Amino acid sequence: MSFTVDKQTLDDLNLTGRYKPDSIFSLFNRVNTAGGEKRLDALFNAPLRDAGEINKRSGLFQYFQRKALAFPLAGTDLTEMEGYLSAGRGSGLLGVVVDTGRKKLMDMILRDEGFSKIKEGLGASVRVLKALYALVCGLEEDAPFGERVCEVKTIFHDRRLTWLRSVDVQGLSWWRVARYDHVLRSLLHTEMETLMEIIYEVDVYIAVAEVAAAKGFCYAEALPAEGGVVRVQGVRHPRLDKGLGNTVTLSSLQNMLFLTGANMAGKSTLMKSIGIAVYLAHMGFPVAADEMTFSVRDGLYTSINVPDDLSLGHSHFYAEVLRVKKVAQEVALGKDLVVIFDELFKGTNVKDAYDATLAVTRELAEYRDCFFIISTHIIEVGEALREGGDNIRFVYLPTVMEGMTPRYTYVLKEGITADRHGMMIIENEGVVGMIGGRH
Repeated sequence: MSFTVDKQTLDDLNLTGRYKPDSIFSLFNRVNTAGGEKRLDALFNAPLRDAGEINKRSGLFQYFQRKALAFPLAGTDLTEMEGYLSAGRGSGLLGVVVDTGRKKLMDMILRDEGFSKIKEGLGASVRVLKALYALVCGLEEDAPFGERVCEVKTIFHDRRLTWLRSVDVQGLSWWRVARYDHVLRSLLHTEMETLMEIIYEVDVYIAVAEVAAAKGFCYAEALPAEGGVVRVQGVRHPRLDKGLGNTVTLSSLQNMLFLTGANMAGKSTLMKSIGIAVYLAHMGFPVAADEMTFSVRDGLYTSINVPDDLSLGHSHFYAEVLRVKKVAQEVALGKDLVVIFDELFKGTNVKDAYDATLAVTRELAEYRDCFFIISTHIIEVGEALREGGDNIRFVYLPTVMEGMTPRYTYVLKEGITADRHGMMIIENEGVVGMIGGRH
């Protein structure tokens, strides 16, 4: 069974999207090959649910980060090699020799480029393969990438490739061009495809490791689901280079974080930071935090930027209700989920929002196998919830007043905020006076 996440969550957290420069995918997309980008995209769309597999992938990224390798292959050579191999030649050696000889003759008489293209493709492939071999020779066979290292070496030690390490393609006769072309594109076609896949993997591992090193990200430790914990220290938004970190712990004893704070205090950013950390951790990717340990979850759901749906006649409030219903159905199925709700029912009046937020939060908190982070401006809900069980942790992001100017610390504190500075901000901006000045 795969890790459950839906489009709303992906959009809320801005996780995927090759062509979105501010997405989390784009943050890690420092690959050098089209194949590497496709592989990175596939990883982003398939988080894992097995702790062993997560830690194995995380170990690969850490290994490449320790090695501090630069991607050694020229993009032009790789592109040429890909085109060269994809136009594989299925005939036997005799057919290849005859065809290559004919192309060579056409090249001499009519300046036809058929032979030159074969020779250029062979030359690019030789350069790529030599660079790949040099790379893997610097990697240990008993390390996390050891399986692939052994695979590459086995292919290179094939007796049909003994010429590869010393060959100078430029000085080859047309007959040897035909022979070596036949080896790469016919006899060892499957092996060449394997090597290309390994190149794409190396491209992704190096790119992600470079981002982790540059940004100071950590690698989360995955635990079996039975552990029932998500603990992250110094979590911050990966897109904020100077973001302040916060420590958050969720467990079956305290499975709900009830978050309050004034507008602009940083609630939404914090919730997105936690959601992104949970998602990346399940991918085995580096996380924007100082340290993270988590029990594998079944999925992640968020409700942060719920849009209305004019085509279906759904108001913003009704869209919110449908979103809560969808998540409640998933929770009721007994799944181990992480659920993040930012400002429940903000599309209705304060009285209904209070009643609905209190009722929904109370019911959700009873599902101890799920972890919830819920924020609200209606601080009275928090006071009412305190009368219930002890599995809800109350935290807030404070506002420090410096005269009439609010300053936000972005650092969590225990308790429920008493800050109410919305009107002060409106007054500081002169909104009311601006409107009144027109009379």
